[in-house]
Amino acid sequence: MSALLYNEDAVAGIGQVADASVDLVIADPPYGLGKDYGNDSDRLAADEYLAWSRRWIDAVVPKLKANGSLYVFLTWQHSPEVFSYLKTRLAMVNEIIWDRRVPSMGGSTRKFSSVHDNIGFFVKSRDYHFDVDAVRIPYDAETKKARSRSIFVGKKWLEEGYNPKDVWSVSRLHRQHAEREDHPTQKPLEIIERMVLASCPARGVVLDPFMGSGTSAAAAIRHGRNFIGFELNPDYFAIVEKRVAKAVNGNQRVKRAAASLTSVL
Repeated sequence: MSALLYNEDAVAGIGQVADASVDLVIADPPYGLGKDYGNDSDRLAADEYLAWSRRWIDAVVPKLKANGSLYVFLTWQHSPEVFSYLKTRLAMVNEIIWDRRVPSMGGSTRKFSSVHDNIGFFVKSRDYHFDVDAVRIPYDAETKKARSRSIFVGKKWLEEGYNPKDVWSVSRLHRQHAEREDHPTQKPLEIIERMVLASCPARGVVLDPFMGSGTSAAAAIRHGRNFIGFELNPDYFAIVEKRVAKAVNGNQRVKRAAASLTSVL
């Protein structure tokens, strides 16, 4: 397995990735909300932001294999327009709602407080790869006991767990969380791992055009997938390098490829 990490703009550098070579794209672009990523990438006016979104989509989609998939993180402000454009290039499977479990601590008094992100799940064709067994959620003992009637005995969904729904309730990463890195919009490993396990085959290729803190790289390596990623900010890129090194050392299957991984960092 290998990891190719590029400290450059994805739209400019994506030509280094061969067309139809990627199984899964996980994209967490700037949301257009004015956050500070060490540059002006999140400070575009709405029309400029949507034009930029179309550019990165046009650059990334050709890299997908015929049975490839794409997940993109957005918020309600721009998700309708971006999803609509993506539907001209790919087929939409789900809109997933990430409930960030934001605690009740006041909030807006002029509207309902926003506590979720929108995730679009798109595919290149109808025969896309999807391994639901890899992401089943186990039932607790009490629930399994309540389903102990003979008609349920031996049922796969009861023994191995249920299929994840399209609302994912996973806490955002607080400052004191063990996973937390110095990045303003870091995504939890639990969410990215679910995408990797469900939508990228073993030894497949994951592409992240906006690596940020490197959660997608860590998830891919932990689970034996190859990885390609781009990150413009050199400080964030250093975080990605650190997380990749940690993931390699913690995974024996990938550790054997440590030399080739290190050589491309």
